[in-house]
Amino acid sequence: MLKAILFDLDGTLLAMDQAAFISAYFKEIMLAAAPLNYGKDELIAALWRGTASMLKNDGRKTNRERFWDDFAKALGEHRRADEKHFDRFYANEFDNARRCVKPRKSARAELEELRRKGYLLALATNPMFPRAGIERRLDWAGLDAELFDHITDYETARYSKPNPLYYGEILAALGRSPGEALMVGNNPVDDMAAAALGMQVFLVTDFLENERGVDISAFPQGDYERMLAMLREFPALA
Repeated sequence: MLKAILFDLDGTLLAMDQAAFISAYFKEIMLAAAPLNYGKDELIAALWRGTASMLKNDGRKTNRERFWDDFAKALGEHRRADEKHFDRFYANEFDNARRCVKPRKSARAELEELRRKGYLLALATNPMFPRAGIERRLDWAGLDAELFDHITDYETARYSKPNPLYYGEILAALGRSPGEALMVGNNPVDDMAAAALGMQVFLVTDFLENERGVDISAFPQGDYERMLAMLREFPALA
């Protein structure tokens, strides 16, 4: 029986053009980092390097530790001291990137209804950002952390999408088995990887991220309105 629902954020609960968002994000972080005297090319390269390290994380360290290990390896150990500066950025100037996104109609109401019905909810956003940055993006979506029983962030997560162990980590936190959970997302590689554990999946198609052009025909799918219709059909749990 279905008891837990995992939701991706970007392109799923939050309407987003990924390319436009990444462009705005890098613009804002470069502006915020100006007092720290980074070169433009070296900072962007180090951010991508740290991101790649998190994507390959094998669970021995948190994503935060992986990121800062590679960031410091690229730019020097002294750059670890800049972490607090970037934490302030995610809590503040990062908000300027909201111009590239918009809230999804009915998202809050549907999540609240699922909670009333007794379902556990997890925000299964790829844990590339600190908690402050994730809560900022939730705010852009008209949501807040209290709606979820678990949220993945880079401070605590030890895996990333599309590693199935990422989903196993979430299920362990919720105390549920794969057969009791559904993953909803807009990326057939990152989000539908949950099916490898035996989870149900649903692919949201109106902001589909499918850079590899993989065949999506096998996945239950539909646009955002179809997703809402599916969620409304779920019965209340006893």
